[in-house]
Amino acid sequence: VQLQASGGGLVQAGGSLRLSCAASGRTFSAYNMGWFRQAPGKEREFVAGISRSGYSTYYGDSVKGRFTISRDNAKNTVYLQMNSLDAEDTAVYFCAARQRDGRLYYVREEYCCWGQGTQVTVSS
Repeated sequence: VQLQASGGGLVQAGGSLRLSCAASGRTFSAYNMGWFRQAPGKEREFVAGISRSGYSTYYGDSVKGRFTISRDNAKNTVYLQMNSLDAEDTAVYFCAARQRDGRLYYVREEYCCWGQGTQVTVSS
């Protein structure tokens, strides 16, 4: 599956952004999906994950209560709604697809396929 992330940009602290990740090439609904982010000089960090049906969602501790992951299987797209952004959220955000089941959404090696990333910059 090929993934294309979009929606990043520059936003002031306290603002919101919605990222999108469009999938093509294989049956989107066959994949569990995740969002990760990577800030300069830091490791890639798990942000959120969602099951194939969208019924189950998972979040990293630093974004719980502020970010929401969702998907629309009819549109082959997964979303990340980001609210109450602060400077610590500045990073390149990546979407990823995972064929395996189970709750290891936070493990990068669980994912087969990655998008190219979209930059999110939060100004304080």
